[in-house]
Amino acid sequence: MVDLYPPIEPYDAGLLEVGDDNAVYWETCGNPDGKPAVMLHGGPGQGCTPGMRRMFDPARYRAVLFDQRGCGRSTPHASDPSTDMRHNTTDHLVADMERLREHLGIERWLVTGGSWGTTLALVYAERYPERVTEIIVSAISTTRRSEIDWLYRGAGRFFPEEWARFRGDLSGDLVAAYARLMEDPDPHERTEAARAWCAWEDTVLSLEPGVTVHNGPIGEWELAFARIVTHYYSHEAWLEPGAVIRDAGLLRDIPGVLIHGRRDLSCPADTAWELARAWPGAELLIDDGSGHRGSDVKRAWKLEALARFGSRSG
Repeated sequence: MVDLYPPIEPYDAGLLEVGDDNAVYWETCGNPDGKPAVMLHGGPGQGCTPGMRRMFDPARYRAVLFDQRGCGRSTPHASDPSTDMRHNTTDHLVADMERLREHLGIERWLVTGGSWGTTLALVYAERYPERVTEIIVSAISTTRRSEIDWLYRGAGRFFPEEWARFRGDLSGDLVAAYARLMEDPDPHERTEAARAWCAWEDTVLSLEPGVTVHNGPIGEWELAFARIVTHYYSHEAWLEPGAVIRDAGLLRDIPGVLIHGRRDLSCPADTAWELARAWPGAELLIDDGSGHRGSDVKRAWKLEALARFGSRSG
């Protein structure tokens, strides 16, 4: 078992007004004079957790965590059907990151994240390379149409019965169909759509240790998660086809570590491989025994990369 750093509480936190009546929750922990780093959670819509703080050496890093629009402690919450999702896009999240960086008085920072957080990290770095010292990403996703299609259709070849339940009587683009269901005025329809969506997300991960299919009550977290992720994926995150990998050359001067599990059914390894080929100097680490979630090997690799970059001047 790889030991993370001990649990730690933030030394500062707040809600940052980012426009469109949105406020983003943020927190900082570790050393106020340490190397700045920002952690980007997955989903989209999962929110940050206390465990994410434990990846950072509190003596070396000034770690910044925040809940992306509509989830966690940010307001308004996407579980509320009155929350306007038009103001929740990739462009908005990138702008929020820049506003937060400026608010905290940070000149440049290390950017890290996993899964959807990888997409957001890379888009941000490609648009603001001068603000990024290093990048560490895991469970690599670039939110291409082919990746979305695999996760919500292709992976059904491994779980045909569960996928049939997920599909139900829907036809055509399932992600778009679920996005419409999550906007249904009937709360029962929204709840059942969120239940089915979360069950499928868990099913794709169910071959990995410690994963069980969600069958409990549907609360604010599940409603917000399902609404945000279907909103983003039905629009392919408002990114041009293949843009993240196409523009990876813009990262040539930024040291990068890409960490991936060979057995990741949610995000197959070909995306990580293609990204590494397009990003000059990036280091690709693939663990043959890992899937999408964290593992001792992947955690050890990330801790090593953070330790190495923590002693590097930004």
